[in-house]
Amino acid sequence: MKDIAPDIFRQRMLIEAYYQADIDQPLTGDFLIKLAEHLDLRIYAEPIVHVTGDVGDNQGYDGFVPLIDSGISVYVWTAKKFMSTVLFTCKAFDTDRAVAFVKHYFETTDDMVWTTF
Repeated sequence: MKDIAPDIFRQRMLIEAYYQADIDQPLTGDFLIKLAEHLDLRIYAEPIVHVTGDVGDNQGYDGFVPLIDSGISVYVWTAKKFMSTVLFTCKAFDTDRAVAFVKHYFETTDDMVWTTF
């Protein structure tokens, strides 16, 4: 992909995994706060977490926390025990620390993947 804004630093990462932890709406928001803290990223507002309820096949939680340095989103499919998180920052962060934190928080299985872009 061509970098059309080379003067603006951006780091992006997608992490997906099957998990074993018991995750609910408050823990989804807690995850966003603690992941930001773990990566030394600065939050400027509380996370927003939506409960999808009985709408569609992807029941679970969708969450977002705004960072001074951009934002983090998480999507949790509770019935499938699957999660996906996207980090988009204008500040560098350690991808290995991000992966380790997600693995620990969600108690992920061996079916965990990640990529940067």
